[in-house]
Amino acid sequence: FIPLHLHKLNFGKVCIVQKRDTEKMYAMKYMNKQQCIERDEVRNVFRELEILQEIEHVFLVNLWYSFQDEEDMFMVVDLLLGGDLRYHLQQSVQFGEDAVKLYLCEMTLALDYLQNQHIIHRDVKPDNILLDEQGHAHLTDFNIATIIKDGERATALAGTKPYMAPEIFQSFISGGTGYAFEVDWWSLGVTAFEVLRGWRPYDIHASNSVESLIQLFSTVSVQYNPAWPKDLVSLLRKLLTVNPEHRFSSLSDMQTSPYLADVNWDAVYEKKMEAGFVPNKGRLHCDPTFELEEMILESRPLHKKKKRLAKNRSRDNSKDSQSCFLVVVFGQYTFCPWCFHHALTFTRMETGFDHTVASLSFFTFKRLIYHYLML
Repeated sequence: FIPLHLHKLNFGKVCIVQKRDTEKMYAMKYMNKQQCIERDEVRNVFRELEILQEIEHVFLVNLWYSFQDEEDMFMVVDLLLGGDLRYHLQQSVQFGEDAVKLYLCEMTLALDYLQNQHIIHRDVKPDNILLDEQGHAHLTDFNIATIIKDGERATALAGTKPYMAPEIFQSFISGGTGYAFEVDWWSLGVTAFEVLRGWRPYDIHASNSVESLIQLFSTVSVQYNPAWPKDLVSLLRKLLTVNPEHRFSSLSDMQTSPYLADVNWDAVYEKKMEAGFVPNKGRLHCDPTFELEEMILESRPLHKKKKRLAKNRSRDNSKDSQSCFLVVVFGQYTFCPWCFHHALTFTRMETGFDHTVASLSFFTFKRLIYHYLML
């Protein structure tokens, strides 16, 4: 893989890479293991991997490969060069109603698929909706997603506050029955409103207390643009209904909306609907300062990893017994039981970007052969 830094996430970074044997381009998310432990993100990282290995959909950012080295964990996913909706909003792009209507339809199919897989994304927002070069939307970043089955309910206070549904805050304060898939549809409503209007329906910031937000939802009414079609406003009201029992929260609900009555859902799924906004193919839709940050400010930059790891291996060659990770060789693969979970990563014995990465997948064993982690 040849790294070219693309953008940074709240946890981990993303760059553009190329697979040497096929020359196909991908995006690669990488996360530092030590930071993962220090920030107590181990559970989230492996939950994300567990989810991504089980799902595939035309409007998701899908996982292709995963692997690790001494420093980092890597996830290789679809490369979408159209930028995320947040970037375009920051560039003062005025999204038309037709563009947002298509985003609503595509995200409806994505959320309906996730719901059928028992997955709550919990972080639907413009930052996590990427566009491909034709302008179609794809949902990414499952770092705080969760799986609920058999009538279970989630209870954790998870998400980005301006996009979190009222029942998440209510569950945190008073306990109660928790929340389920409806929270993602609320977030979709907030996102659609923001992309159309340029600001969110509620003035919520990370600094707002949970108690103040519960009061806000019970006292403040959303102000819709009077120029918007009535059917569009009606749909947004259904998505932004405070009571989750009355909220639109499924494909079948969305299909009853008069605003979407003319939608050919098969054509949407097959990407035959023309996008209302097509990103400029002549430019890279990301902040170039991330590339400079990686090269200048990052203490362990990715482009110097090969030399750095070679030096570390040479230095530590005589004290393998003190390695942080117990390594067991299975044929042509190296098995690294880094975590306490059953989802384990396999890579070729040769590490470093000079070697083609192949046969990268997860395997679940009935029993964990080795259980070891030295901090």
